[in-house]
Amino acid sequence: MAHPSGAEKQELTKSEPSAVDTFGGKAFIRWDPDASVTGFGPAAYFIDFLKTNGLWEGWVEDCPLHDKSPNAPPKEDILGTVMLSVLAGHKRYAHITTVGSDSVLPQLLGMKRVRSEDAVRRAFQQGEEETYTAWTRKHLGATYEPLLNEPWILDMDATVKPL
Repeated sequence: MAHPSGAEKQELTKSEPSAVDTFGGKAFIRWDPDASVTGFGPAAYFIDFLKTNGLWEGWVEDCPLHDKSPNAPPKEDILGTVMLSVLAGHKRYAHITTVGSDSVLPQLLGMKRVRSEDAVRRAFQQGEEETYTAWTRKHLGATYEPLLNEPWILDMDATVKPL
């Protein structure tokens, strides 16, 4: 992909910011052609999606995490940390610490702050695997089951984009 020309850069810079509704309030996102690339940029739009359809609130509310310690982090912080880590492409607890460098996304998700990998591990050690499995299956099913009632056709040309 070619870099934008000077005129194209001016046009991109002049673009109006797009508004996204987040748990931390409305945020305005503007394309900056001179800024560094971030893998977390599109997450603001995903957070807007989660807020708009209520998936986040239901997922957090139904979560079986119940730590009775007064020092325990809120469920929103634990689940938000895990979600941000997964959105960043992480597959191991040890990689969670890299999302701690972002100070904006936790606010957009309504979190107090990103929690450590140890805090996430401790939070999930308290419950039973069957309870967590039922919780995740319920909410995963809620995202795709309505689509199964609609007629649809998968039209894909695998010669253009191998899958």
